[in-house]
Formats: sequence, C-alpha cells, structure tokens
Amino acid sequence: MQARTRQMWLFVAVAVTLVVVLAATTLAQSGNPTNLGTWKLNLAKSKISADMAPKSATFTVEAAGAGAKVTVDAVYADGTVRHWGYTANYDGKDNPITGNCQYGDVAAVTRVDANTTKNIYKKGGAVTTTLTAVVSSDGKTMTFTGASKNAAGQTVNNVRVYDKQ
Repeated sequence: MQARTRQMWLFVAVAVTLVVVLAATTLAQSGNPTNLGTWKLNLAKSKISADMAPKSATFTVEAAGAGAKVTVDAVYADGTVRHWGYTANYDGKDNPITGNCQYGDVAAVTRVDANTTKNIYKKGGAVTTTLTAVVSSDGKTMTFTGASKNAAGQTVNNVRVYDKQ
C-alpha cells in the first residue's frame, strides 16, 4: 500500500512539474518581441496618401535593453532621403528621435503583446502620428495602421505593410 501511495505522489509531482514547465515556456515565448529584424515597405500592399508615400523604405528593429533601437531609411518621390531613428523602452515614455524624421522629434512606444506595439510621434509636444504595428502570426509581415498629419496639417489614415527581410 505504501509503495502505491508513493507511486501516486510521484506521478502527481511529475504531472505538476510538467504543467508548470509548459506554462512557463508558453508565457516566455509569448513575451518575446516578434518585431525584431529588418523590414522593407511593400508599396503594392500598402495604402498611403500620395503626399506621404515614399518610393522605398526600410527599417531595422534591434533589441536594446528592455526595449528596441529603431533605424529608418526612406526615399520619397521628390528625392528627399530620410534617415532617422530612436531607442525606446516599451513604456510609453517620450524618447528623442535623431535624424530627419517627418513624424516629429520624439517617439513613445508601448508593447501591447508580443506581436503588437503602439507608437506615438510628437513634434514640439504635439502628437503628429499615432500608429499601431502588428506582426502577422507567421512573422513575415508587419502592418502599421493609424493617423498622421500631412504637410498641410490634415489628418490622413494610412496602412503601411512591410515584409521581413
């Protein structure tokens, strides 16, 4: 009888350990950001207002502490070349943008889940652009949706689709 009780407790201990390990692994994987890497704009899949559409754009997201370092390179129809970036934790706090960013001078980024971030850009303290970035479940595309102010100060909604390189 004692051997059977010991066997039952051993079974329970192994089962509980497996459940804990599997749950921890699932939680750890769901927290890993999927936006890391290099992404190239897919103009054919994007819906961008004509006055804001680049001819080409690529950006890179690298892990940096509790957040990410973002570097953007874009070329516009008028020949304007933009190179800008920032480093931000996913805490919603303002972070300075370096380079010639059309969106503003600071970026605030919040992680919603492993596949989604909310990005707010400001110029002189005023919000100019609000974007939600979602990485597809297969990790091959990232879609930015949101509102920006164009050169005339009008709010326009755009959808930018990027393919992972």
